[in-house]
Amino acid sequence: MARFYTSCIETMETKQIDSTTDHGSAAFDKKYAIRDVQAGVITATMAIPLSIGIALMSDYPIQVGLATVAFASFIGFLFAWFRPGNYIGAPGIAAGLAPILAMGVATFGIENMAFIIFLTATFQALIWKFNWQRYLLMAVPTYLVEGLLAGIGLKIAVKFVPFLWMLPASLAATGEFWNADRITVVVLSVVGVALFLILFQKFKETKPAMPYFALIVFGLIAAQFFSVNMLKVDDVEFNIGLPIPDFDTVYLWLYAIFFALMLAVVDVIEQVMSNAAIEKIDPLKRPCNSNNSLLSIWVSNMGASFFGGMTNLDGLAKSSTNRLAGAYTKFSVLIIGSLITFFVFNVEYLDNLPYFALAIIMAFVGIRMVMGLLHVAQFGPYALLLGSLCGLLVFQVGIFEGLIITLVLHAVINFVIFKKIESVPTGTIIRKYFDRFKNDETGIN
Repeated sequence: MARFYTSCIETMETKQIDSTTDHGSAAFDKKYAIRDVQAGVITATMAIPLSIGIALMSDYPIQVGLATVAFASFIGFLFAWFRPGNYIGAPGIAAGLAPILAMGVATFGIENMAFIIFLTATFQALIWKFNWQRYLLMAVPTYLVEGLLAGIGLKIAVKFVPFLWMLPASLAATGEFWNADRITVVVLSVVGVALFLILFQKFKETKPAMPYFALIVFGLIAAQFFSVNMLKVDDVEFNIGLPIPDFDTVYLWLYAIFFALMLAVVDVIEQVMSNAAIEKIDPLKRPCNSNNSLLSIWVSNMGASFFGGMTNLDGLAKSSTNRLAGAYTKFSVLIIGSLITFFVFNVEYLDNLPYFALAIIMAFVGIRMVMGLLHVAQFGPYALLLGSLCGLLVFQVGIFEGLIITLVLHAVINFVIFKKIESVPTGTIIRKYFDRFKNDETGIN
């Protein structure tokens, strides 16, 4: 995922889009209908276990996570009729936001997260209204975004790796750690990892959902013969209503505003960068409109807040799968949303998915996010060093704290270089910085 981000952002910064060109309907085209249905089914096969893993990482109920994906899919399809952001992007809960949401649950409680999501959507609506996303990308260097995602990816991997040897509670409490049952689970996990990686390498450019489907099937078969830790999906009662907060202190109110603002910023940056990548892989090379994508996102987020849902964006992993599966329009997204809706109301069909299979998927996602740092090297040693530092700080100190510390350090380093080494007056340094925003040469629409 990170590779697409870094390879596409430079193109995005210079290209101007001809908005007058008619590229056809983004929502539905009858000549692509069969392909879109096929793509929707295949992408849903990959999206369901991935969404389950992200919900677990976020400390949200699995059913709520799936409902969020379904709702975002319907909103994405609806807006594709008149305000399309992209043509083949598949909405869903982003892995990169999972640790942030988990931090929110731990800080504010799950009962207050609906208000946090509502507040996040409000900030995103302001960014959309005034088209501020271009300035966010100018203020936060791409390599720091990569570092942020790498740190988050490491959090995800560390979270799920222990599931590769986890036993059911009834077996874990009986005797020594490395018993026959645990060794069996480890062997199954190793076989699952090998199966997933082999199929991923073979089918990543043709049938990207294949490794996910095969791994889940392998896990289900293995669970019939061996004692492994199984998923249990709780049937959640959805309460639709106004997202009203219950904060005890002024500090929580202030932190909630800061938290929602940072969540909105990270969400927006990921979406804009995803759009740059989605445009690259579009089979018809149709241009993306990031502002329209943000419209769909904040509406989806605001709507999700009324049933306790999560944040969403058009993630590159699902969007790439959607494209390679044959999607040409957002009709595939309608199919994805419909299939996921079935499981939202029939969660019993998701019971007994083996944890080790889900752990392999999520650990793989996390490690790929970490590996994105390798592509930062193209920006030079300074970018690689600062991006790596950002990732370590995000992992060790905190997501927002790590990013802010690195941004401040970046600003100080640049100021010292201009001030002390190149002898540039302070006023000139500040003026040059703000001239970047004034000139607005990004070409982001």
